[in-house]
Amino acid sequence: MELFFVVLFGLCIGSFLNVCIYRIAREESISFPPSHCTKCGYELKVKDLVPVLSYVFLGGKCRACKEKISIKYPLVEILNALLYVVIYLNYGLNFEFFKFIIFASLMIVIGFIDFETKYVFNSTVVFGVVSGIIFLIAEWIITKNIPWTNLAGAAIGFGVIWAIVTLTGGMGEGDIDIALICGLFVGIKGIIVTIFLAFIFGGLVGAIILILKLKDRKAEIAFGPYLAIGGIIASAYGSRLIEYYLALF
Repeated sequence: MELFFVVLFGLCIGSFLNVCIYRIAREESISFPPSHCTKCGYELKVKDLVPVLSYVFLGGKCRACKEKISIKYPLVEILNALLYVVIYLNYGLNFEFFKFIIFASLMIVIGFIDFETKYVFNSTVVFGVVSGIIFLIAEWIITKNIPWTNLAGAAIGFGVIWAIVTLTGGMGEGDIDIALICGLFVGIKGIIVTIFLAFIFGGLVGAIILILKLKDRKAEIAFGPYLAIGGIIASAYGSRLIEYYLALF
């Protein structure tokens, strides 16, 4: 039963994430006006806002003007629900669960926006830093221990990406902010896994793009989505991945 509610909760939050992704990228309010068709202005009713199912029953089109709705919307909802399930299966319903589902949802928003716009917005960074600090304070109160590993993770994430940006100019300053947020949430081991995986995934995708000539060599490729992916994986499997890696030697 718990798993059912985790899935349902993940789908509902995923629906809200779609609003955030669309509106933050356009510097619009995420709370006003109410959800509506971006073409005809039709204000969506409750029956139009049921995660995934509304998209299926409407045939992927607006109820009023029949404008096609992007498949991205149900995919984001499903992705968010799947990540909630993964986090639940790793941690159960506890402090870490709530910390990491907020982190995962934030990374979805940041990753999708950066992929579409090549820009990381201050509102998402502020939310990430503030929520990360709130969880650190809560952990300090609960455990009576200052979470130094998370503070160090934030410093490492910030420092490594800042150094790369400063020395090479091959990445954007927004990537520094993403790495800092990741470090706050996943700690020292987690940020090492995050950065490692981000370069692996980014390198593989970049190589595929060049081989298939999907973009020019000088074209910008957002690195933020790969940091987001690496951070999410690290939040669930970071320690185990490091153990598996060390076991090879």
